[in-house]
Amino acid sequence: MTDKIKTKLNSFLDHVKKYNKKRDENSERFKVLNIILMIIFPMFISCMAEINQFKHVSAFMSFAVERPSILVFNFIAAGIVFILLLAAFRKGWLAVLAQSLIYMALSITELFKYGTNGNHLILSDMKLFKSIKSLKSFAYIKITPRLIIYCLIVLAFIVVVFHFNPKLPRHKPFKRAIAAAACACISMCMIVFPGFYTPIYNFFKLDTTAASNAFLLNEKFDNNSFLAFIVETASESFENRLVEPENYNEEYVSQIIDTDIDETEDFNGGVKPNVIVVMSESFADFRVFDELGIDDSYYEGFDKACAEGKSGIAVTPTYASYTVRSEFELLFGLPVRGLNTPNMPQRELADREQPAFAQYYKSWGYKTAYVHPFQGSFYSRTRIYGDFGFDTMIFHDDIEGVTDFTVPVEHFGTYVDDNTVFNQLLDLVKTTDDPMYIHTTTMQNHQPYNLGEDPDDEIGNYLTWVKHTNEGLEAFLGELKKLDEPTLVFFVGDHFPSLRGETSVYNQLNITGENCSTLYEQKYFFWSNYDADFSDVPEDKFSFFYVPYIIADIIDAPHDSFIESMDEYMKELPIYSTDYNDGTPDNEMLDVLTYDRVIGDVMSPCPIPDEILEASKGED
Repeated sequence: MTDKIKTKLNSFLDHVKKYNKKRDENSERFKVLNIILMIIFPMFISCMAEINQFKHVSAFMSFAVERPSILVFNFIAAGIVFILLLAAFRKGWLAVLAQSLIYMALSITELFKYGTNGNHLILSDMKLFKSIKSLKSFAYIKITPRLIIYCLIVLAFIVVVFHFNPKLPRHKPFKRAIAAAACACISMCMIVFPGFYTPIYNFFKLDTTAASNAFLLNEKFDNNSFLAFIVETASESFENRLVEPENYNEEYVSQIIDTDIDETEDFNGGVKPNVIVVMSESFADFRVFDELGIDDSYYEGFDKACAEGKSGIAVTPTYASYTVRSEFELLFGLPVRGLNTPNMPQRELADREQPAFAQYYKSWGYKTAYVHPFQGSFYSRTRIYGDFGFDTMIFHDDIEGVTDFTVPVEHFGTYVDDNTVFNQLLDLVKTTDDPMYIHTTTMQNHQPYNLGEDPDDEIGNYLTWVKHTNEGLEAFLGELKKLDEPTLVFFVGDHFPSLRGETSVYNQLNITGENCSTLYEQKYFFWSNYDADFSDVPEDKFSFFYVPYIIADIIDAPHDSFIESMDEYMKELPIYSTDYNDGTPDNEMLDVLTYDRVIGDVMSPCPIPDEILEASKGED
C-alpha cells in the first residue's frame, strides 16, 4: 500500500470518527426529535409499504378514509415489530433499517407477484425464496419511476435517523429484554391463538372471511390492505395447519377400505398398454367464455383428439399457479383437500418412499418415468419425487445448462417447446421394451405472456402458444398411431393461465369469488391407438385425483381394496375440492386415507414392498 493511499485512508477514517462523534452528540442534543422519529417511524413505514401497493398516494388516502381502523391496526402491528427490533439492536437506525428492508421487500414482492399472476402474496409463499433463480423467469419485474421514488423516500428517512442517532441506554438491558419478550409474545399470539387475535381482528374490522378460492382471497386483500392481509392470512394458515386426524388408527383405516375386490382377469387378457399422462402447463380452453369470441382454430389438435377418444371436464384444485397441487392429485390419486389444500402439498409429505401411482405401475411390471422440461430443483422435485417410484426422472435446466433429455431441445417462447417433450415421450416408449407409465408436466405455456407482436396482448400471445401446442399434440398422436404398442394418453391442463392482475382478461370478464368456478374446470381427453374401453369414464365432472383410478379401470389393472374403495368414493363424491366448492362438507374417510398414505404409517394397502417401505421409514 502506497503512502498516498494510506494517507487518504487515514483521512477517511478520521472523517468517520468525527462524524460518529457528532452522531453521538446528536443522540443527546436532539432527544425530543429522536423520540418523535421513533414514534412516527412505524406509521411512516406502514404507509410507505401500503402506498407502494396502491401506487398512488390518492388511492391510499381514499382507503385510509374508508377503512381507518385497518390503518390503525397496521400502525400498532408495525409499532410492536419496531419495539422488538429496537430492544434487540438498541440503536434506532439499525431497527429502522431492518424493519424498512423487511416491509419494503415484502411490499415490492407483493407488487410484482400480483402484477405477474393476479394472486396476492401470503407468507407461505416465502418457502419458494430459495428458488429465486427459477422465479425470475416467471415474474414481470418492472422498476418504475414511482417505485424508485418510494424507495428513495424510505432511504431518506433511514439516513435522517442514522444522522440523529436515537438509541436506548446501555445500562438497561433487562428492560430491553422484557420489552422484546413482550412484543415477541404478542406477535406469536397474533398468529397462534384465536382466542387472542379474533377479538382484535373484529375490533379493528379486519375481513376474516374464509377465502376458499383465489378470487375470494384477492377480495379479502382489497378489504384489508397489504399489511393486515399478511397478518390475518398468517393466522388463518396456522389455524388450518395439518394435524393428525383424531380417528386415525388401524381399525378405522381398515373399516373405510373394507370392500369386495373384483377378482376377474387383469389387463384385458394380459396386454399392458403404455400409459402417458400429459399435464400441460396452463393449457385451458377459453372458448368457455363466449364473450371473448375465441376461434376454434387455436384448439384444432385438442378437438380432434377429443373426437377420437373420450373427453369431459375435470376439476382442478388450483387456479393460475401452484401447479404442484394438480400434480400431486394426478400422481397420488388423493385430494389436496385431504391435506387442508396447501399451496405446496409436496412439502407436507413424510420423508420416505411414497405410495404414488408410479409405485403401482412398477408392481404391475411397468417401467416408470417422470419428465419435466425445467429445473429439477424447483419445488424440490428431484429430491422429493425420487421417493415416488419413478425409474427415470428427466429434467432440463436452462440456467445451469444441464439437461437429462435424450432428444434435441428446442424452445418456443421462454421455455422448452412442447414438441421437444412429445419427442422425449416417444423416445422413451420406443426405446423401452417393457410397457411404460410416464407422467409429464410441460412448461411451454407458462407465463410470462409478453412475448409476441404486442407485449400487452397477453391473451393473444397465450393463444398463439396454445395453437403451437395443439399442432405438436396432433403430430405426437399421429406418431403414436404408427406404433405397434398399445398406448393410452390422458391429456389435461393443470390450471387456467396466470395473467396480470389489474389488466387481465379475468378482470375484463368481471370474474369474482362467487362466479369463478369455470376457472377450475379443465377440459381433458383420453385417447388411445388401440380399441380402449372408455365406458368407465364418468360422464359428469370429477376431481383430478380420481384420474389414476379411471386409467386403472380403462387398462383393466389389478385392484386392491384401496383402489376399489376410491372407485366407490368417485361415484359417491365425484368432486372434492375446497376452491371449487367450499360448501361440500369435509369427508372424514378421504381425509384419513390421504393423511395415512402420505404422512402417516401407510396402514392402507400399498404397492411398495414392506421391506422397502419400512427401510425408508427408518431413514426418516
